[in-house]
Amino acid sequence: MSVYPFEKIEQKWQRYWDENKTFRTSDEPDRARPKFYVLDMFPYPSGAGLHVGHPEGYTATDIVVRYKRMKGFNVLHPMGWDAFGLPAENYALETGTHPGVTTARNIGRFRVQLKSLGFSYDWDREVATTDPDYYRWTQWIFLKLYERGLAYQAEVPVNWCPALGTVLANEEVVDGKSERGGHPVVRKPMRQWMLRITEYAERLLKDLEGLDWPESIKEMQRNWIGRSEGAEVDFEVEGRPGEKIRVYTTRPDTLFGATYMVLAPEHPMVDALTAPAQRRAVQQYREQASRKSDLERTELQKVKTGVFTGGHAVNPVNRAKIPIWVADYVSISYGTGAIMAVPAHDQRDYEFARQFDIPIVEVVAGGDIRCAAYTGDGVLVNSGSEWVSINGLPVPDAKEKITKWLEAQGLGCRKVNYKLRDWLFSRQRYWGEPFPIIFVEGQPKPLSANALPLVLPEVESFKPSGTGESPLATIESWVSTTDPETGKPARRETNTMPQWAGSCWYYLRFIDPKNDHAAVDPVKERYWMPVDLYVGGAEHAVLHLLYARFWHKVLYDAGVVSTPEPFRKLVNQGMILGEMEYTLYRDESGQPVTFADEELAGKIVREERISEDEVEKRGDVYFWKEQPEIRIEARSYKMSKSRGNVINPDEVVRRYGADSLRLYEMFMGPLEQVKPWSMKGVEGVHRFLNRVWRLFVDEAGGSLHSEVAGIDPSREQQRALHVAIKKVTEDIEAMRFNTAIAAMMEFLNEAQKWAPRPRQVLESFILLLAPFAPHLAEELWQRLGHPGSLALESWPAVNPEYLVEDIMEIPVQVNGKLRGRVRVPAEAAQASVLAAARADAAILPHLAGKTIRKEIYVPGRLVNLVVG
Repeated sequence: MSVYPFEKIEQKWQRYWDENKTFRTSDEPDRARPKFYVLDMFPYPSGAGLHVGHPEGYTATDIVVRYKRMKGFNVLHPMGWDAFGLPAENYALETGTHPGVTTARNIGRFRVQLKSLGFSYDWDREVATTDPDYYRWTQWIFLKLYERGLAYQAEVPVNWCPALGTVLANEEVVDGKSERGGHPVVRKPMRQWMLRITEYAERLLKDLEGLDWPESIKEMQRNWIGRSEGAEVDFEVEGRPGEKIRVYTTRPDTLFGATYMVLAPEHPMVDALTAPAQRRAVQQYREQASRKSDLERTELQKVKTGVFTGGHAVNPVNRAKIPIWVADYVSISYGTGAIMAVPAHDQRDYEFARQFDIPIVEVVAGGDIRCAAYTGDGVLVNSGSEWVSINGLPVPDAKEKITKWLEAQGLGCRKVNYKLRDWLFSRQRYWGEPFPIIFVEGQPKPLSANALPLVLPEVESFKPSGTGESPLATIESWVSTTDPETGKPARRETNTMPQWAGSCWYYLRFIDPKNDHAAVDPVKERYWMPVDLYVGGAEHAVLHLLYARFWHKVLYDAGVVSTPEPFRKLVNQGMILGEMEYTLYRDESGQPVTFADEELAGKIVREERISEDEVEKRGDVYFWKEQPEIRIEARSYKMSKSRGNVINPDEVVRRYGADSLRLYEMFMGPLEQVKPWSMKGVEGVHRFLNRVWRLFVDEAGGSLHSEVAGIDPSREQQRALHVAIKKVTEDIEAMRFNTAIAAMMEFLNEAQKWAPRPRQVLESFILLLAPFAPHLAEELWQRLGHPGSLALESWPAVNPEYLVEDIMEIPVQVNGKLRGRVRVPAEAAQASVLAAARADAAILPHLAGKTIRKEIYVPGRLVNLVVG
């Protein structure tokens, strides 16, 4: 059996598309046509190149845009590179290779790989965030943020490694030590640029409602923004008249249960409130806390730690004296950095109180505080004083009454709070966008837009400054400059922007990538925006999407863009796992044991990888063929070099072709699901494409098959085609690509039985296949005598007339048991259907010698003959 020449075909058509700019989007599209802007999440061009997870989302969007072009849409489908990033700079530190050189090499490899997969990008719109012509406008947008008071400087704790003399990103710190070298890392306050994303918190939250996004992603954004309603409450400091500690709480109804107070280690009042006897202990504790990440201080910390300051606060509702502690489970970045601790009704406070033997007072009835904090609703108890009482009230009413009382007494106020923090927007790195800021007499001053781009200087060394500043700080000839407006000496900002910056607005630059006068032409922006379909991994669900939405809203307020949101519809593709791995477990004597047996779990001493050929699947469970009673473990793992299960798409393309890779990744299952890789699955879709080839091409001579004829199709052939057209069309629209492929496979099964094969029907089938396997489709289209590319051919239209069946198959029961089926004309009357049922050869034996007492016919669905 011959294999279709995929390598030759794919190279031929990729060259044709490139040379003819087949997928170029006009700068002046026909405005009478509908538009469709499809975007893949900006890839970072890593040194490893593409992995098989990349083409999954890219193939999905490519199918959609190829389909939309054929439906008459003006399509915008660009590609570019989120090219600034830590790996290139770290590689520069190790090898001395300029990160720009590394990045350009990696981009070149990614581009070749993407083109080898036949994606229909408009490569004339390619952009890279590292190109000065691009980051000129990133700097311009920063100036817009600065002008609107949304960019400011603050002292913020960062990960400082004294041994390496540099600031590290969170991902470079493992267990409090540097990933490179294992050196201790501490949290050190340093001057940083911040963006006031919190100013947009409410809009970022409310505008989620109108977006066609997965509900899980919206919920993640809601949780990150973390809107809560509560009250700010002032606690007097005992012995320090006039001094107060303000806390934020969502549960003002529990004020009578506040038995201690906690300040974050970074709280500015810690030093003033610490008694002399406790000063050393508090200082040591704050130093220990500075070595922990935010994650270690909150989510990962099982045992609560803290130290008493020696100071006390006064509870405003009952004038009770409560101790003030310092503990790192409270964050300076949330609320006011101080909390009133109510251990009976907050689990973290409960654990802390148990650890340090602090009183626990129940104020909401309904739980058992001997075991855990009660956080549910109930009626207030133990909540009265000579000044105010909320005893007996349900929680909502108690919240309302106590808040009004606090406001009336000048002790607090209602407050809406957000977990969202302002965005730390600077890095102490070389490889990033320079800030368009100079310092004149110590004060920041923005450069004019005419001075952009401010380009990174060429350097020979990328080593850290040793002071925590960026390597740019060591380039005195670049740092020292002159204020162009006043002529005064000035110094440049040496921090650079984070990698997020360039990816916050790239979708706008794709619309107008060569514009020297604006980030995007307003006329073009109004036509193409918003993005109609945005596809990428769920790992970007929060930060990238939140930051891009924030920047877009700022640009909307500044009149630069015309829509309040950038991405109308969002789809997240599921992760592709490695091949299924099969593991047999043995005990200490070498005997195989069923891994799921709990009583044997402690006896397992050895794992043994076995092949798929040694395994038998029964339902959803796998067994060892050699001893069929032994159940083995079958599971897929995330692809990683350490497991040795990484699949290189280049190798798949080499062995089976790009169309096979594309088709398999869409046939694996629903796009959004996590799925295991299977080379047998690749082989299966490759066989399907070979069968398509043989449907058209004679195996012996390689010419068009003699069975392909210009004849009128029969009604059954038309029906097979139009059932496929309907199914494939609906499934592409709904992004159900696996079932669309299944429909084409069903059509092929029918078409292979035909002799001769109507050319008209086969041509329509090629058009259905084209978005999925474009190289093969183009080749077959050309062999049928069509010049040029089929990319802009019209999508086949379904004719409902051909969907009506001429013949229907009716199940026949005798006394309620299925005994046979009869085929009758679709318009057959009841009498005809019943007669056919009675006369059917499979039914007659069940009627012999019996009397038909009742005949039941459910039109088009069922016959039941009741006999006695």
